[in-house]
Amino acid sequence: MPRWSRSCSGRCSNARRRGARAPPRWGRSRPTTPSCGPTGPSCRRRWDCGRPRGRIPTPSVPVSSRRSPRRGMEPPPERPRDCPSVADTAAEFLSLIGLKELERCLFAETLAVVALGASPRDKAQGQWWMAAQWAPYQQEGAPVQSCVLVQTRFRGKQNGVPASSSLKAYVTWQLETLEQEQQECLELTPHPTEKRTHIVSHEHGMTVTRTLQEGGAEPQCHSFSYGRARLRARLLEGASLLLLRVLARRHTMPPGLVFPAINSEGDLCTFSYSALGIQRQAVGSAETEVFVIRRAVRASTGAPSVWHGSFLPSGHLAQLMQIGSPVLMVLRDESILSKSGRFEPQLPFPKEPLDWEEDMELYSYFLDRKEELQLSHAAYLQQHPEVRALLSDFLQALLHQQPHDTIAFATEFFAHQRPIGSPFASTGAANPLPSSSAGPPPANSK
Repeated sequence: MPRWSRSCSGRCSNARRRGARAPPRWGRSRPTTPSCGPTGPSCRRRWDCGRPRGRIPTPSVPVSSRRSPRRGMEPPPERPRDCPSVADTAAEFLSLIGLKELERCLFAETLAVVALGASPRDKAQGQWWMAAQWAPYQQEGAPVQSCVLVQTRFRGKQNGVPASSSLKAYVTWQLETLEQEQQECLELTPHPTEKRTHIVSHEHGMTVTRTLQEGGAEPQCHSFSYGRARLRARLLEGASLLLLRVLARRHTMPPGLVFPAINSEGDLCTFSYSALGIQRQAVGSAETEVFVIRRAVRASTGAPSVWHGSFLPSGHLAQLMQIGSPVLMVLRDESILSKSGRFEPQLPFPKEPLDWEEDMELYSYFLDRKEELQLSHAAYLQQHPEVRALLSDFLQALLHQQPHDTIAFATEFFAHQRPIGSPFASTGAANPLPSSSAGPPPANSK
């Protein structure tokens, strides 16, 4: 008998003298609850006296005969391994935005600030302006790089108090924010409040500096940073406004579009976008179709902020409102409608590319149609021999005079032709060349 078995049997004999039941031998199933009473540390010590020190052997009870764990002790459900994270999905979406697509979103626009429920002819209470353009950007000790400068300005009233805000952001064409500054002012009398949030990106991550100044008191500053690992595909406010224009010009988006983000306070949050479809809204005295996008800003604390933006096909805003706000921004310049274009109808299902050269049925249909067209063209030329003569005369005249404007020459040439019944090549008619070989006839000719 091994040494640990002899020492263990001594302990077991002491336990029997105290009135405890002897432990089971190895190979027998262990009862769920020992007979010495409720489970506890003392009972567990008595029950484990027959175990060797070290590795605990697996009980010889089939898996199907084991009892299920007690309620509240179930293991946590396994997370799917292949499920991409929010940052992975957002990074893949941003990588599909092309440079030319972004360049079409670089323009300036102005909206009027009106009270909620006001008529189109009511006087505006303020103005909202946004512009995006290419601009150089340089940090200290770094080379100059070209990026998009996004700027917004707001002037109006908040709960009857004059208020203003501004945004200035330098964004790469991959919508990565290099630097951003937001400022909000409430002109309270006699204690105006100014809040400023400055965010700058660097090689180690991103630093946020918040400044609050109330009246004539000393400004209160608070600064903190985020590591580079937490900033992948993370949007800021300036980049989000630019992304809205991209989505509006596409007038479609995948469902459940969510981006990791940083809000105006510098806190980590998420921006989620969803399409509310194409609707009809008033722009001035006219009515037009707009594509409505819902944007929700969700932080770890507080209620989410929800915005509804109505966009024209060109990406210009027709209306912008925050849910719960007493004011909204509307477009009153009807001249933009003539330049905005129209929404193309969307198919209920995506287009699938057809590889007709590899598909035997489609390739056979292509060959049959090609042969059919060739026979039709040959039959037409056989029935109308004057076509060859007409084209021959035109090419001869074109190569003889070699005009600079071939379109004007062709227009004048065919305008002076005789009826088709008397082609030049067969009748020996006079010179078919136009009277003027330099271009179109004079405007004042009679």
